[in-house]
Amino acid sequence: MLVILTFILLFHVISVILLFISTINNAWWVASAPGGNVIYTDLWYSCNVTCLPVKNGASTDAVYLQAVQATMILSTILCCVGFFVFILQLFKLKQGERFVFTAIIQLMAGLCVMIGASIYTAQRESFTEESLRKGGYGSSYVLAWISFPMTVFSGLMYLVLRKRK
Repeated sequence: MLVILTFILLFHVISVILLFISTINNAWWVASAPGGNVIYTDLWYSCNVTCLPVKNGASTDAVYLQAVQATMILSTILCCVGFFVFILQLFKLKQGERFVFTAIIQLMAGLCVMIGASIYTAQRESFTEESLRKGGYGSSYVLAWISFPMTVFSGLMYLVLRKRK
């Protein structure tokens, strides 16, 4: 039981770390600038030598970007809340009960990651700057997709797990 609990806890912590990195880091999209410099774009800024807000990022033209921002932040918050709920349930649940509430929170976090990364994938052609269209997906984007199955798997493990002695 202790080995399974440690494995689930480790899986959850890795999911939280991946979500934080993918949401905060500035490498969702990587493109080459005309001068040979590399431009890194995240959900908020485009960074070359200096960082500038994403062009039209606050306008209605970039509603998809705002949806990705919201779902990624929500997934990170849900994953953190799920961790604290798990710790609380670990001490409050009676023997033999399942960690259903924690599982629901984790599955919702996984759903938010999937929605955010899917929207970003579908709207990659809608970047307003022409110089960014010939780029590629960056490491933060990949980490978001990696955190999706980890978060879902963590939620499913919570559904199966029962509290024992």
